[in-house]
Amino acid sequence: MIVLLNKPMNMLSQFTSEGGWLSLAALGLPKGVYAAGRLDRDSEGLLVLTDDGKLQARITDPKAKTAKSYFAQVEGTPSNDALTALCRGVPLKDGPTKPARVEEVAAPDWLWPRDPPVRIRKTVPDAWLRLTITEGRNRQVRRMCAHVGLPVLRLIRCSVGDWTLDGLAPGEWRQL
Repeated sequence: MIVLLNKPMNMLSQFTSEGGWLSLAALGLPKGVYAAGRLDRDSEGLLVLTDDGKLQARITDPKAKTAKSYFAQVEGTPSNDALTALCRGVPLKDGPTKPARVEEVAAPDWLWPRDPPVRIRKTVPDAWLRLTITEGRNRQVRRMCAHVGLPVLRLIRCSVGDWTLDGLAPGEWRQL
C-alpha cells in the first residue's frame, strides 16, 4: 500500500507526538503504513507512506538516487554563483552534497497560505527556487541554501520520484 500525504506545517513526520506538536496519528491514515523519509516539522508537502519495507528502503536509500523536488522560498536574491554552487554540490559539515538541479522560479500559483505566515522583511527581497536532490540528509535543502547565503523561509516538497503533491491540500492524503 502507498499513501501520499500533504504534510502540513508544524506536524511531525511520525505517529507519536513530541513536545506538544501534532503527529501523523491525527490524520486518520491507514494502519500499518510508515513514512518513507521525513519532512522536518517546519517543512511542508509530500510525504510518501507505505507498508512495504523494501519500497520504504528504496525511497530512502541514497544509493537508489530517488529524486526529491522542493520549492524553497529564500531570503535574498540568488546570484548566478549561488545557483551554480548548488548545482555542483556544496560542502557541509557532514560532507559535500551531490549536485542538485536548481532554478529560480516564480512562486507556485497553486500554493496555499501558510499558518503561521512567513516572516517577510520589507528591506530584504525574497525569491523562490525549485531544487531537486537525490540524497536525503537531515535539513539538507535548508543547509545547502544557507551555505550559499540564501536562508530558507518556507520549504515545500512537491515530488518524490514519480509521485507528486498534485491535488492534495495540507493534511489531505490519498491511497494509491
